[in-house]
Amino acid sequence: MLRVNRVCITLALVACLVAISLPITTPQAQTFRPVVRGRRGVVAGGHPLSVEAGMRILQQGGNAVDAGVATILAASVIEVSHFSFGGEVPILIKPKDKDVVVIEGMGTAPKRATLDFFLERAKAASSSVEGATMPNAKSGVIPSTGPLPATVPAVLDACVVALDQFGTRSLSEVMQPAIELADGFPIDELRVEYIKTRARIFSQWADAKRIFLPNGESPKVGDIFVQADLARTLRSIVAAEIAARKKGRHAALMAARDHFYKGSIGKRIGEYMQRNGGLLAAEDLAGWRAKVGAPVKASYRGYEVYKAGFWTQGPAFVQTLNMLDQYDLRLMGHNSVDYVHTLTEALKLALADRDHYYADPDFVKIPTTVLLSMEYANLRRALIDNERASLAHQPGDPLNMKPILASGLMTDARISKVTAAQRANDTTCVNVIDKDGNLFSATPSGAWLPAVVAGDTGVLMGQRLQSAATDPNSPNVVAPGKRPRITLTPTLVTRGGVPYMVLSTPGGDNQDQALLQVLLNIIEFGMSPQEAVEAPRFDTQHYISSFDDHQFLPGSLNLESRFAESVIEQLKTRGHKVRVQTAWGTTSAPTVVVYNAQTGVMAAGADPRRGRYAVAW
Repeated sequence: MLRVNRVCITLALVACLVAISLPITTPQAQTFRPVVRGRRGVVAGGHPLSVEAGMRILQQGGNAVDAGVATILAASVIEVSHFSFGGEVPILIKPKDKDVVVIEGMGTAPKRATLDFFLERAKAASSSVEGATMPNAKSGVIPSTGPLPATVPAVLDACVVALDQFGTRSLSEVMQPAIELADGFPIDELRVEYIKTRARIFSQWADAKRIFLPNGESPKVGDIFVQADLARTLRSIVAAEIAARKKGRHAALMAARDHFYKGSIGKRIGEYMQRNGGLLAAEDLAGWRAKVGAPVKASYRGYEVYKAGFWTQGPAFVQTLNMLDQYDLRLMGHNSVDYVHTLTEALKLALADRDHYYADPDFVKIPTTVLLSMEYANLRRALIDNERASLAHQPGDPLNMKPILASGLMTDARISKVTAAQRANDTTCVNVIDKDGNLFSATPSGAWLPAVVAGDTGVLMGQRLQSAATDPNSPNVVAPGKRPRITLTPTLVTRGGVPYMVLSTPGGDNQDQALLQVLLNIIEFGMSPQEAVEAPRFDTQHYISSFDDHQFLPGSLNLESRFAESVIEQLKTRGHKVRVQTAWGTTSAPTVVVYNAQTGVMAAGADPRRGRYAVAW
């Protein structure tokens, strides 16, 4: 029976691939892929082999959490261009008949990661170059590559916590597909391209060069790509769990996580990083734990939209929905000039508050209640000029209930020269719903190529510390043991408390902009999940970038060329600095799964822009 099911999955994946080049005609619209529907479960992610791992666990009797964790772990082995095992992963879970929770899968800064360290390092680097000046303390001081921007790897413990509290299977079961993939998988075009274009950077570190340039050259498309060191590490984690099984499931899971964070693997990672100029030490791994936290929530048109907390950019989604609540978006019309203008201006205001207030709540007191209130949204909404694009960075003043914080205004453009190979290389997404209506949404990211590999552990190390600020006045300023405020933002939706939808996407700062449009496409305009992810999208870069260059591009607005020419021209007339992208040129690529609680039918959409996949059972 299992063999037959796997054949069915393979056929479904082939059908999805064929559908990329052949539009599907429906009475409503044409899509490049069909909606994927099932009643036993849906898994959606960034690679067919990642999705297969999750579906395998569902077919073995696991729930959405088990399947979601398996998908994350498989992705951490094969999606190395955008995410790997040493990265991070915030997770939203709604167990059946229980409240939504957040697995806070973001590692902390090393104890040695002080503001003074980075400022002194930048000062020394500046003085060593003739004629150089001290870099702007707000921009580019924390590097985006190498051992210095590494935070504590968060993926394993986030997955263990999810399994322990909300799953049903063992870690060895859900990790088995990842181990098989680490033993070897046929490498695809995207991963080969990333290896080629980033080889100059990762070749500085011998172990990364050894793994990603076997025999001294890039692998070819279709080659069996092996990560033997990582496979050995994963097997040792599983062995620790198996050895502790007699003590019970919880104890076995804790033994597995402790083997990584407190045992020989964590020690070897710390020693490698210390030898190679990093700040991360074994004690940083040993002292870290993933927490289970509470989400933030927006109530919009009868739906409850849940996001992770202020250590992510997720609350900006809530703030945006609050501002949009008083607009008749349907009357404006989908992707009309008024619609694009209104969403863009609301996003600018929400992202300005993100830049000014959001940070690790363990270190910073944030006016959370006011920021998320409708009263504050009403004040901020009044700043939107229906006929003119704002060119100013305008955080509000929630402490004094004023629409603008006078000292926070900024209109200059800050641009650093950062090559494509050095920029943040993005993220992937995992969304799962099972037959019982359990919901799982995750945004795995970090430790992408070009990455340092921690010696013989095979673990690629992350670069997320670059998202911390070096402006001492910023709430997001770097500090030992502090989480940088991240862009990763899974999304979970209920309708009157009943499970309804999960969605997430790669895309850096653009993630919530893309997810907002997909959500509105479904609940405002009645699109199917596939229509919703394929519809033309736009995004603004009118915010302070969360990554190494920390640039601000006032008034920027990117639109795919499928927008009507009249809309593009009218947006320019309103003062937007429009850049027309290719027809499918946006950097985001969501997956979304919608659940009908009455029929039990799940329907999924997967963005073809960057090869997302969804499989139903």
